[in-house]
Amino acid sequence: MSSNCPNDQIDGATRGGVNDVAPSQRFSDVPSTLDIPVHIEQKDEDDAEAVEIYLENLSDPNELCSLLEIERAAPTYWMSVALAYAKQSKTDYAIETLIRGGNAIQDNDSKGRLSIVSFLCWMYLWKCREAPRLAPEGGLVSEAKTKEYYLQLAVSTLNDASRINPSFPPLFLARGVLYLLRASLQAPSKARAASGASVDSEKADLLRRALESFEDDIRSRVLFSLGKYSEALAGYQEVLAKMPDFIDPDPRVGIGYCLWKLGFKEDAKVAWERSLEINHKSKIATVLIGLYYLDASSSIPIESPDFIRIYKKAITEYIQKSFKLDSNFPLTCATFAGYFLSRKSFPNVDSLSNKAIQYTDLNVIASDGWYLLGRKEHYAGNLDRASDCYRRADDARGGAESGYLPAKFGTAQLLILQNDIGEAKLCLEKMVQHSRNCEATTLLGTLFAEEAFANGCTAPKEDKSAQRAIRLLESVRAAWKDSKNSHLPDATVLLNLARLYETEYPEKALHCLLQVEQLEIDRIAESEDHIDVKDKSETQTALRNALRDFIPPQLTNNIGCLYFQANDYELAGEMFEAALSACMRLVGEDDHADTDIDALITTISFNLGRSYEARDLTDQAVEVYERLLNHHNNYTDARTRLAYIKLCQSPQDKGPDSVAKLYEDNPTDPEVRALYGWYLGKVYSSRRPNSIAEDPELRHYKHTLQNYDKHDRYALVGMGTLYLQSAREMRRGTNQEKQKRSAMYSKAVEFFEKTLQLDPQNAYAAQGIAIALIEDKKDFQNALLIFLKVRDAIKDSYVYVNLCHIYSEMRQYSKAIESCGMALSKENKSNDPTILACLGRVWLNKGKADRDLNAYQMALECSQKALNSASEEVHLKFNIAFVQIQLATTMYSLSETQRSLQQLQDAAKGLERAIAALDEIAAHPQCPYPKHDVDQRANMARNTLRKQLERAIASQKEYEEKNKEQLRAAMERRQAELRRREEEQQEALEKERGRLARIKKEREEIAIRDRRLAEQRVEEERAIAAADMTTDSETGDKIKRKGKPPKTKGERRPKNRSGKKGHADSEDTKDEPPPKKRRLAKKESTKYKSAEIVADSDDDRALQQTEMELEKEDSSRSGRDIADEDDSDVGGVSGRTVEDEEPETGSRYRPQKQSRRTRIVDESDEDE
Repeated sequence: MSSNCPNDQIDGATRGGVNDVAPSQRFSDVPSTLDIPVHIEQKDEDDAEAVEIYLENLSDPNELCSLLEIERAAPTYWMSVALAYAKQSKTDYAIETLIRGGNAIQDNDSKGRLSIVSFLCWMYLWKCREAPRLAPEGGLVSEAKTKEYYLQLAVSTLNDASRINPSFPPLFLARGVLYLLRASLQAPSKARAASGASVDSEKADLLRRALESFEDDIRSRVLFSLGKYSEALAGYQEVLAKMPDFIDPDPRVGIGYCLWKLGFKEDAKVAWERSLEINHKSKIATVLIGLYYLDASSSIPIESPDFIRIYKKAITEYIQKSFKLDSNFPLTCATFAGYFLSRKSFPNVDSLSNKAIQYTDLNVIASDGWYLLGRKEHYAGNLDRASDCYRRADDARGGAESGYLPAKFGTAQLLILQNDIGEAKLCLEKMVQHSRNCEATTLLGTLFAEEAFANGCTAPKEDKSAQRAIRLLESVRAAWKDSKNSHLPDATVLLNLARLYETEYPEKALHCLLQVEQLEIDRIAESEDHIDVKDKSETQTALRNALRDFIPPQLTNNIGCLYFQANDYELAGEMFEAALSACMRLVGEDDHADTDIDALITTISFNLGRSYEARDLTDQAVEVYERLLNHHNNYTDARTRLAYIKLCQSPQDKGPDSVAKLYEDNPTDPEVRALYGWYLGKVYSSRRPNSIAEDPELRHYKHTLQNYDKHDRYALVGMGTLYLQSAREMRRGTNQEKQKRSAMYSKAVEFFEKTLQLDPQNAYAAQGIAIALIEDKKDFQNALLIFLKVRDAIKDSYVYVNLCHIYSEMRQYSKAIESCGMALSKENKSNDPTILACLGRVWLNKGKADRDLNAYQMALECSQKALNSASEEVHLKFNIAFVQIQLATTMYSLSETQRSLQQLQDAAKGLERAIAALDEIAAHPQCPYPKHDVDQRANMARNTLRKQLERAIASQKEYEEKNKEQLRAAMERRQAELRRREEEQQEALEKERGRLARIKKEREEIAIRDRRLAEQRVEEERAIAAADMTTDSETGDKIKRKGKPPKTKGERRPKNRSGKKGHADSEDTKDEPPPKKRRLAKKESTKYKSAEIVADSDDDRALQQTEMELEKEDSSRSGRDIADEDDSDVGGVSGRTVEDEEPETGSRYRPQKQSRRTRIVDESDEDE
């Protein structure tokens, strides 16, 4: 192709369309007939006869070869016949013809023999491409004619030809092709991955030897094999530029290969499409375009319509067409086998995969074939055969770290099926380490998760398997968010994560399950089976709720359970109701025949009843439980909840009967025994026996641990709690009593520690230990740490009450009040008398510590609220009386300046109410404290504190009367000071407003002045522009006046005779002769402008005087020069002299350096 034709194209379409491209030139010089001369010794050659042979549809070459031998045909005839056989793809006949021709050629005809042997070598190379890689099963390997067999024959033939003439040019090309074939068949070594090289050293050596055998313009195939895709691309483009009609082989296919490897897949497709456009029967271009569309479909979700369209186009329009063109083409067979594998058509997979393995000379395609066979055997359950196929597929690509990732993944799956989990994890860890494959990471994370589940993992922080599983599965989850990846969210990953997070991170587990629910809703919404549901739903929320009926009920139930744990009972109830609706929909479907729908309905109904209980919808909960018992009368959990509800509603008649009946029917059920123990604790809470060993609740728990389950955690916590209560009530007057009390606390701690050994997350046991630390050891710091952890696990109000107690003991009253506020904010706890009493106690302690009367008032208010909530509780009346007495005592101890008469009078009234309350409490039959102590406290208030308050009131009256005038004056002074400050503030504000108004006015004036100056400047510019215009003498039009031409470098401004600088085109100087040059007397060098007399450096005054004299001389000289300049220069400066500028610069002495610099410039001008 000529390089000087700009319209030429490098793809072969230089002139015209596709039909103008020449067909393949291979075998184009083989004639259809061949005239073989008859060998007659006596006749001349001109008279010799010839035998005409038709070279089309040739059959057995025996007769033809015999004829050539008899007639002593020249080598060219033998080669023509062999070419005819090769053209008809009868390679074996061609080889047989060449062998007999080589034997028939006389030894003295070395040139002819060389041609035949060289041709035979090429036939062996061709046969090598068509021969199978492996020997057929059941046959002898030594007798099998495989690729290696024909390669050996080609090597032997090439060596024979080289002995005849080693410099024969076709031999170099044959040797290069031989090396190239051997390199492609070279099995990759496992040492390549360790070295990090892209090509094996042995294969690279063969390719370099092939590269040495080729010319510069046919080395692209070798460069491509070496991984030098840019150089190979340039080579293919050069071949196409030299031979645009070259289509067999087509360099456009090679160009597409290189572009694909370089990442330009669209450009590669264009190159292959151009190749297919030129040669419609190109099987390689057809299958490559199909592979392009298969690759494009891999980045599209399978459920998408685009995936179906692109995948169908790849298979039907290209892969199937390529298979019809050549059913033995290895790449097409491997690709088509993958399609049949997805269709579970295993016989087709087997035949096509074997074809790909046998007839390919590329290890990559052989690896694909072995992998497909392994998948087929994997599906069939032949694990040993599948493992062998996976191993061969991996080895064909190098094995070890650089092998075939899908084959390694298949091997890991087989190991899991064989229950070799350890080896499977090791295999997957290597894959994840070297490739970060999402599927391998998912499977490895799932294995670790299953291991954690099998170990009964309850704390992922303490289980290494759970931690590893979470880390791996979260990395997979993060990969879904990467836009560069085409991985879609997997519900299995999310479900495993939710199960791992369930115990320690329930909010994360809930988020995972909600994401699974969204995936299910999206899948259902995209299907066409629920169009009626979409049409009826008006809002997105309504649509979501409607589609929940089609979600698996197990998922919705689990979401509801997590909502229930998060105390979001409303949403939990909605989820349970949706799950029940989904179960009802599954009842009539045959697809879920294996699912136990009845068990699902029973479990979800029970959960719904629990959500009703949590929302105080007791009647609905009872209805659900009774409906469950109608279907399953032996459902113990439902009976337990009903008994508990009856016990709460009727603690005297129906409740105890229901609990007793339940315990009688199910004495071994741990939940029933726990409820019965709780019932015993409620019954005997007000009348505990003196000895703890006789406590019925303790004996019940002990019986449970001894006879039913020694690891029953509820019984262990219950026993620890009872021992804790018993220790709290023990006397501690003497050391022996303190020791007994401490031993009781230690026994309680033993039960709590045993519970924590069984369940490290049991917050109730941890809370019991914290209480024991506070009451027995006074270890507030460690107890506080435990309480803070318990607060994160238990959301009940009493946890905050415990925190309030411990903060109060540590004198952190603000935190204690905050904790009580959190307890009161819990549901149905805003008027809880116990919490209000606790809060009142904290305010009382704060008032005592800070001597704060407001704190006493808050304590009194909280105690009054507690009494209003439970008016029958006698101890709450005592709390109010106690706070009033403490307030009166504190009020008496304050000085006159810290209290007021009104406060003292209020305290006195409260004291009278406290005395009356104490008398009532002492007379009450259920007095909470010893009657003697209550009477004694009332008498002390009546006899002592009352008189103290009376004296304090009299003293406060006298103080306030005495200081009344002073107080009034002080108050007036304070009011006057406040008024003065307010007036000053108003004055300052007025000043600020005035200042801002002045600034605003000034800005407006400045803006007006700026606009006026801008308009004036525009008018001046217009006047200047008009002055620059002149009238053209020829046309009379206004044109711009020509300016002075720019002065070139080194050109000095001309001067007139008077010394003035003027214009070169000035009319006054136009006709004057050039001025005469005046020779100036030679000046002495004044380069540095120094004085004739060098002043002493120490005499600064003399130095300054010298400098001033020199400065005056220079000023006068420059002034005379400037005064002679013409004032009318266009664009020049005004005629101001140096003297005119002196007032601006001042007559001060300039620094020495500055004056010298000025004189140097003047001197240079003067020298010019």
